[in-house]
Amino acid sequence: MAWALGANSNSPPFAPAIGANAISTMRAAFLIGIFAAAGALTQGGAISETVGADLIGGVTITPLAASTGLLVAASFMIFGVYSGYPVPAAFATTGALVGVGLSLGGDPAFGTYQRIGTFWLLVPPMSGGLAYVTATLLRREEVPETVGVPLLAAVVGAILANIRLGVIPHPERAQGSLAEAASFAVGRPLVAGVDVVAILATVVVAAVGFRYIRAKTQVSAEQGIRTFLLILGSVVAFSSGGSQVGLATGPLENLYSVELGLPSIILLGIGALGILAGAWMGAPRLLQATSREYAQLGARRSIAALVPGFIIAQVAIALGIPISFNNIIISGVIGGGLAAGSAGVSRRKIGVTLAFWVITLVMSIAIGFGLYRLLSTVLGIQ
Repeated sequence: MAWALGANSNSPPFAPAIGANAISTMRAAFLIGIFAAAGALTQGGAISETVGADLIGGVTITPLAASTGLLVAASFMIFGVYSGYPVPAAFATTGALVGVGLSLGGDPAFGTYQRIGTFWLLVPPMSGGLAYVTATLLRREEVPETVGVPLLAAVVGAILANIRLGVIPHPERAQGSLAEAASFAVGRPLVAGVDVVAILATVVVAAVGFRYIRAKTQVSAEQGIRTFLLILGSVVAFSSGGSQVGLATGPLENLYSVELGLPSIILLGIGALGILAGAWMGAPRLLQATSREYAQLGARRSIAALVPGFIIAQVAIALGIPISFNNIIISGVIGGGLAAGSAGVSRRKIGVTLAFWVITLVMSIAIGFGLYRLLSTVLGIQ
């Protein structure tokens, strides 16, 4: 399952960079594996908990149920890798786990479904809309590239300073951010209830990002833009690993944590290794599909596609909501492409992909339900 995630859902973050000829396909696959595996280890816990415990009520996911759900979801995604149509991992996994959970005798968790479904429905307009606006602004002559692109780098830097990472301790929860670590290091002084050190740390990181990209763009606008595009691909791939590994590890949370008594970092480590292998072995094919067939993007519109993807991914991780990176990045690619006119967007490809997403969700529920019922009857176990 983690292999399929590495080959499928962790591929889109670098697709715009390949489409803009900022990096080769094989080099992108290598970087995807490294950054996605790191994200899986440091940010994967929240999504894993949601997938493992919150999708079905009244029952505990058994080893057979977990195996069935993972088999169904991974099969959908591997089909996507070799068909060239990116399958949304969150749709496939959520549907499969709901199907096996219902077959196991569990109760639907309608509150969780409503929360997840609402977020999923908001992703295309948010990602596509932000990408369209950002691409339009970057194309305006009155906004110099030596200002507009560095400002986007500052925004990314500010967010990076505040994302929660498992390697940063926090006295009140499992994960802390870089800005919080800086604040706690000096005693966390508050001014009128405001953590001024955390704010200062955020400003410093944002300023470093602005200054670095501005220096690059002043030397060469094109080189500076491509440098920022590669950095964006890296941080989005990192976020992708953090949000996607839980789709593989979540069904096994009860087995590892409760029955075997193992720390969750071991399970996340296994998932990270699978993602690494999948990215290196299976990502190039899908990278070609998403970068060449959806839209012919330049470097500027590619940046516009990745910035909202990074923001939405980190919001989803903070909320513990499983998401499809195919959904996020492809919506951003389409929004960025439309900023220059619809000629660069394959309407047929988009329509087929959207239909395939809906089919994936419905069919994964049905197949998960039926396959678990068949296996439990044939094997005589639960």
